[in-house]
Amino acid sequence: MLNLRVSSKKQAKIKLALQGCAGSGKTYSALLLAYGLCGDWTKIAIIDSENGSADLYAHLGNYNVLPLQDNFTPETYIEAIKICEEAKMEVIIIDSISQCWDNLLEYHANLQGNSFTNWQKITPRINAFMQKILQSPSHVVCTMRCKQDYVLSERNGKMIPEKVGLKAVMRDGIDYEFTIVLDINMKHQAIASKDRTSLFMGKTDFTITPTTGQIILDWCNNGINLDMIKQKINQAKTIEELTSIYHQYPEWYQQLTSDFMQKKMQLQEENNKPIINYNPNFIHYGSNAVNASTQN
Repeated sequence: MLNLRVSSKKQAKIKLALQGCAGSGKTYSALLLAYGLCGDWTKIAIIDSENGSADLYAHLGNYNVLPLQDNFTPETYIEAIKICEEAKMEVIIIDSISQCWDNLLEYHANLQGNSFTNWQKITPRINAFMQKILQSPSHVVCTMRCKQDYVLSERNGKMIPEKVGLKAVMRDGIDYEFTIVLDINMKHQAIASKDRTSLFMGKTDFTITPTTGQIILDWCNNGINLDMIKQKINQAKTIEELTSIYHQYPEWYQQLTSDFMQKKMQLQEENNKPIINYNPNFIHYGSNAVNASTQN
């Protein structure tokens, strides 16, 4: 059933991408940002597909490393994310996701038959990988390699070749999947190419520090979460008020069914109203069930 509701910002876990050339500082920047997000190195895990580069910064703190060891299929990445989630990691860094795309391109090139129709064997796998990232209960920071090129820049009267990044090595349109995409140049400075938070878009180049992660964390926490809604439920004085709360947050129905039911029964007892024919479907996915229940 389709229901219209008032918009509300929910507390979120950031899904962020850092893209840049080799040597731009993606791994180091990701670690600093991750520390700002959680403030505890032991709650950070980095899934390493960059030949052990994650261990180069061990002096920063006791973060966790999960090496992929030359197995870069989407299914391997998904398994690695699950391991980090089961270990209760607050921030998961995937360094990088470009190897996953390279693996799929190589697989596609070796398939027999029509090249166009063979994409049907590729697209569901990369989609499953991205959905795992987006649905993770942890903050996720992904790095992406960029194809490299050189441009001539004038410096002190001389033309000097300078390395620049081009398109990220990943599926076209991948930036749409992330809340924030930061491009890192060879001076280790970042600029936002996509930013749904409006925290960085339109601002000058900056160096990523733990403070960057703290700013993003504040944005993530500035919204509604389950505990806040439960508090509203507990503070409801009438069944009409409880029903109003129910209608405000239809996306939380499944998680809050028992809370709504318990509060409804409590209000009925306080009003000396008998609970007639206890109905486990009081909270359901439509407004009719709620409206009917308020007439008990």
